Amino acid sequence: MARLMLISMLFLWAGSILMVQGGDPTLFFEWNVTYGTIAPLGVPVKGILINGQFLEPNINSTTNNNIVINCWLHADQLQHNVFNNLDEPFLVTWNGIQHRKNSWQDGNYTYKFQVKDQIGSYIYYPVTAMHKAVGGFGGLCVNSRLLIPVPYTDPADDYTLLVGDFFNKGHTSLKKILDSGRNLGRCDGVYLNGKVTKGDGKDEPLFTMEAGKTYKYRICNMGIKTSLNVRFQGHTMKLIEMEGSHTMQNDYDSLDVYVGQCFSVLVTANQEPRDYYMVASTCFTKREVTATGIIRYKNGKGAASSELPPPPVGWAWSLNQFRTFRWNLTSNAARPNPQGSYKYGSINITRTIRLANTAQRVDGKLRYALNGVSYVEPTTPLKLAEYYGVADKVFKYDTIPDEPPSDNTKVTLAPIVLNMTHRNFVEIIFENHETAIQSYHLSGYSFFAVGMDIGKWSPEKRMNYNLLDAVSRHTIQVFPNSWSAILLTFDNCGMWNLRSEIWDRHYLGQQLYASVISPNRSLKDEYNLPEGVLTCGIVQGMPRPPPFSS
Repeated sequence: MARLMLISMLFLWAGSILMVQGGDPTLFFEWNVTYGTIAPLGVPVKGILINGQFLEPNINSTTNNNIVINCWLHADQLQHNVFNNLDEPFLVTWNGIQHRKNSWQDGNYTYKFQVKDQIGSYIYYPVTAMHKAVGGFGGLCVNSRLLIPVPYTDPADDYTLLVGDFFNKGHTSLKKILDSGRNLGRCDGVYLNGKVTKGDGKDEPLFTMEAGKTYKYRICNMGIKTSLNVRFQGHTMKLIEMEGSHTMQNDYDSLDVYVGQCFSVLVTANQEPRDYYMVASTCFTKREVTATGIIRYKNGKGAASSELPPPPVGWAWSLNQFRTFRWNLTSNAARPNPQGSYKYGSINITRTIRLANTAQRVDGKLRYALNGVSYVEPTTPLKLAEYYGVADKVFKYDTIPDEPPSDNTKVTLAPIVLNMTHRNFVEIIFENHETAIQSYHLSGYSFFAVGMDIGKWSPEKRMNYNLLDAVSRHTIQVFPNSWSAILLTFDNCGMWNLRSEIWDRHYLGQQLYASVISPNRSLKDEYNLPEGVLTCGIVQGMPRPPPFSS
């Protein structure tokens, strides 16, 4: 994601109209973004609403649908009018949507993208300040086209379950806490689709099921820093999809869902018809926080049992669960094909990057860093500086080394941009030498999550990589004092954000950008700067560069 940090930028969408314009269908949306009172934990908080809702409507699309968003802030615009009633800039990211050849996704213009060759469960949320803590987010479903079968029978219904931690202080107070040099501490509670049950017998169900039928649940962690374990009272979950990839269909009593991640599971209503709890509880925290929501059988009788299924215990259990995830190589969904080979394990690695996260104080204030550098936003957007040929006046490429410095206790502040060679096959190892769990996301790509283990990474660890059927995904967790390894081909030109999904870490510098430049300045590799884009910083008023050729 190439963030364009313009003063009046935002793009959003909700209630939609479907239009077909020769070829793939196009979806148009309209959102009204406002502040409003929300109370996920029963305490009133100033939240961000879209069309008056805290949990915004899902974006329900199909593979190869086009999304058109008119982001001009005028009420008379057609297609997708955005009315910003907030008092500060507001930008949204489409987590996991690859935006092929199109990293121009944040900005104040008519924005078009295609969910090209993707299926699965995704989310959208704000990336500015601490807005994510109080709303502006929702689910984004990309369904398979009818002619492309999925490796399971059509479910009776398709549900989205957004779980997350919540802080009753509100986003402005959270921002002030971080700006003052302090950390956020632990969350006040956990929600399921913006609610928690009171247990007084008057709670409405989150979902309903009919005995004997099977239902699809898309489970996503929308929180800002807390890993969650999700389970269904009396029912097992069959994992079928993870962040855009069909998986081998193993059954689980519970699933760890890390910040920014999405799983799809099948749940069969095969128990006595009555109410049951779905449960979400915090993982790896000193004090476990648990929230419940009700699943109600149609025509069922009886309240849910107060005896909740217990969470798993220990890091080893969670690490071993990761090792059970396998890519379904026989499904007919779109699959990554790096360098023309589906056998990613046979491709030579051309660059290895080791990224170690650290937490240090700079001038008395807390900062988070990667390889000794904490990211700061320049006044000129990175992608604009590069496109206009003045990158050297805004940032330096490869500010950080490809491996952690020997003294990783010193932290400097700077924009971080890695210069990635187009189509190189790259290995990235995330090293976590701290005691808190990490979660990382790479925009514009999916990658193969090939390895994860405790201790320090070394080249010998490659012997244990999964080079056959590692799941292709876009978010990966890193356990404390452990490492995680991913492989990918940087074949999607643009300026793409690699960031911590632990939002206080993201806000205080634990992120970077990967620049992939079209060697031929060709439209085959990357789209031109869209018409009508506002410019700022040192490029404001400069002549527009010549467009890429075909």
